[in-house]
Amino acid sequence: MHNSPRCLLAFLAASTALSLAPAFAEGTGTLNINGATGLIDMPSGETQKDATFSFSTLVVGPITRATLSFQVSERLSGSFRFQAWRDWDTLIPGDAKESDRSMDLRYQVLKEGKYVPALTIGLIDFTGQGLFSSEYIAATKNLGDRLKVTGGLGWGRLGSDGGIGAPFGDRPAVSPTGTPNADQWFRGEAAPFAGVEYKISDNWTFKGEYSSDAYLLEDGTRGLIDRASPFNFGFEYQRNANMRFGIYSLYGSEVGLTFHLILDPKSRMSGGVTGAAPVPVLARPARSADPDAYDGGWVTQPDAGPILRKNLAKRLAADGIAVEDIAYTATTVQVRIRNGRIDAGSQAVGRTARALSHVMPASVEVFEIVPVVNGIGASKITIRRSDLEGLEYTADNASLLRERVTVTDAGPVPAYAIGDEALYPKFTWSLRPALRFSEPLKGDIGLRLSATYDIAPGLILSGSIYTQIASNTDLGTPSTSPLQHVRTDASRYTESGNPTLERLTFAWYGRPAPDVYSRLTVGYLERMHAGVSGEVLWKPVDSQLALGAEINYTLQRNTDGGLGFDEYNYDVVTGYVSAYYDFGNGFLGQVDVGKYLAGDVGATISVDRVFANGWRVGAFATVTDVSAADFGETGFDKGIRFTIPLNWALGTETRRGFGVTMRPGTGDGGARVDVDGRLYESIRDYHTDGLDPDWGRVWR
Repeated sequence: MHNSPRCLLAFLAASTALSLAPAFAEGTGTLNINGATGLIDMPSGETQKDATFSFSTLVVGPITRATLSFQVSERLSGSFRFQAWRDWDTLIPGDAKESDRSMDLRYQVLKEGKYVPALTIGLIDFTGQGLFSSEYIAATKNLGDRLKVTGGLGWGRLGSDGGIGAPFGDRPAVSPTGTPNADQWFRGEAAPFAGVEYKISDNWTFKGEYSSDAYLLEDGTRGLIDRASPFNFGFEYQRNANMRFGIYSLYGSEVGLTFHLILDPKSRMSGGVTGAAPVPVLARPARSADPDAYDGGWVTQPDAGPILRKNLAKRLAADGIAVEDIAYTATTVQVRIRNGRIDAGSQAVGRTARALSHVMPASVEVFEIVPVVNGIGASKITIRRSDLEGLEYTADNASLLRERVTVTDAGPVPAYAIGDEALYPKFTWSLRPALRFSEPLKGDIGLRLSATYDIAPGLILSGSIYTQIASNTDLGTPSTSPLQHVRTDASRYTESGNPTLERLTFAWYGRPAPDVYSRLTVGYLERMHAGVSGEVLWKPVDSQLALGAEINYTLQRNTDGGLGFDEYNYDVVTGYVSAYYDFGNGFLGQVDVGKYLAGDVGATISVDRVFANGWRVGAFATVTDVSAADFGETGFDKGIRFTIPLNWALGTETRRGFGVTMRPGTGDGGARVDVDGRLYESIRDYHTDGLDPDWGRVWR
């Protein structure tokens, strides 16, 4: 046991069984200056509420820190941190800067009980260059409603002051390539830390701690701060559920300021989504009271179809739903809809069913609703009209209706369907402000002009032009990567060419077979690459598993944002086979295996947590046959990504969102071309795994 921290980890994992201790109303932890659950600079044993997403900033002397954290589950959380140091190079006068990006993981092995503290183990900067590399065990106990006490042991950076020995052996040297440094975990000198947190009032909290971080780099090596004391003190002010501020006395010599923005993806900031109120379901008269109403002779009327389609389209226009076509018999109607505004597929289906109850004659008992995405049917939701009429005002009507609804493959468009000639071709455009981030504290703001021309169902011409207005990015150090610079020259693309053509593509979407979807995209696919991209996806509507294949031929574009390719004179064929799996509870997994943009071969694993309201938070990692040294400082491609739906924040009906992907560093290995409209995400909203989590909105 002395020689391996794995024994310690196994012991801690096994000790989870101690959660059988008497139930205790544990508290939710607060965030520290590192953006993780903790005291001031030290961690604690507590967690945030499940799914909490936070953005934290710290300013102390020449140090600026920004952290994104996410409570992945009740026990597991992760953080992505960016830190910048001013006056880094003390040998050169001026404002020389250095920056570093790191990622953390923490797992709570014990929940707090009546006699047992909350116990968490954590890894800090476990994939970086080692500037923050450390591990810890932290325990926290609530003593009443106001006081918390925390104690723990730290290794690495958190074991640099007040060490008590190296219980698991010496700590190997830091790997400079950014690969997981598992051989260092819990090795080297261990040092204790401790602290208290006292809730003065509902808004104010006092914190005090003894820190085991000696700040050897900032104090000893670089002389950026003076760590005169291991004791830190501070006060925090909780303005509301979403904002928290802190002011601290740090290291006996500095004053630190923090701001935390705390978001709950499960709860909309606006409280709800505004929009047109639903019309009540129009119940038919009883057959015995009006048998003539159920006569199907109306289907022989030559003008019945256009009239029904027009009336249905008029009713759905207020909800932003367009009617692609309608097909009917005396007892069944199939309507294909394009939902342009409502974020929940179930609500779009419900609004369509309500409208059909007003439009279709009484003989029609079966409503088949086919949501159309990019011109192709995503699924077919079949609702019996009598169920709709009978359940509208019944308790638990959403669950009862779902038990009777079937979701099947969309199938082909019926030969006798009546379409809307005014829908195609259709031109739309928009001019909106846009933000682009290269890292947490760097990016630019500009205007994006976008346009789409729907030529026919499944045939789409689209493009966008971006004009930069303001930026705090720079060219940085020229890439020395031995690989083709398919990504490491990104700053050259950002700083060159204004305005720039981002995309200009022609896409063809199809349904070659049941449960099979296809896409072919040609043109300027993204800012750095152009070419041809083809994709096929197998995804039954009720399956948790989907399988796909993609092949691309791309050329690297010139940095000026124009149409040329002569600057790099580089082309490559890439391709992947992919597996997607829905694990339930909003967790999606994806594995891609194939050849990447720089010609390397490998695999990507990604895990995302998707919420019913459109929030999405995930992480990914790619390992290829490129060596860690050739890849660059981060060793392999990895990062986090998140998407925030605008309706969650604004409360208005829209399907648009704001998405960001962040990496500890950029390399050329493991890079894929960024193509709009990939199939899995396009159709998933209308399959059972996309409809069911928010099915309650079918009645909204």
